[in-house]
Amino acid sequence: MCLALPARVARLIPPGNALVTLSGVQCEVSLALVDDVAPGDYVIVHVGYALSKLDPAEAEKTLALIRDQGSDKPEGGGR
Repeated sequence: MCLALPARVARLIPPGNALVTLSGVQCEVSLALVDDVAPGDYVIVHVGYALSKLDPAEAEKTLALIRDQGSDKPEGGGR
């Protein structure tokens, strides 16, 4: 199974990369597969690559769903 997550572009890193933020964590991803990305945009990230741009409202809805999925976990991260 593959998982791609929406992340907000914090800044562009030449040549062709970006620093993205997801849940307070920042990492560098490649923009080789996406055009016209700017700081503040949301992109779908999978294994270090931005796959596509995403509408900000859709990104926020998806991120809220992901956060809600973790709200019913027992303390300490148990399974």
